[in-house]
Amino acid sequence: MVVQDGRLVADIRRRLPGRGAWLHPEPECLAKAERRRAFPRALRVPGVLDVAGVRQHLEKITVGMADRGTAPVRMDSRKQVDPS
Repeated sequence: MVVQDGRLVADIRRRLPGRGAWLHPEPECLAKAERRRAFPRALRVPGVLDVAGVRQHLEKITVGMADRGTAPVRMDSRKQVDPS
C-alpha cells in the first residue's frame, strides 16, 4: 500500500513511489488496521486516509477466490509445534 493524493492505493507490482506498507489480503486485516489507525502511522502521513480503493481491491480478490472455490491464505506468524 502507498499513499497517492491522500488515498491509500494497493501497489500490486510494488513499483509506485513513496513509503509503502504491507497488508494481508483479508478484509478483517484492513478493518483492524483502520481501527488502530495503522496506515497513517506506518506511512508517516498526517490525518485520515481514504481506504475505499483498497477495500474494493480486497473485495475483488476475495470474490475471485470464492468463485474459484479457494480461500485466502492466512499468514500467521505463530508456528505449530509438535508437543511430543
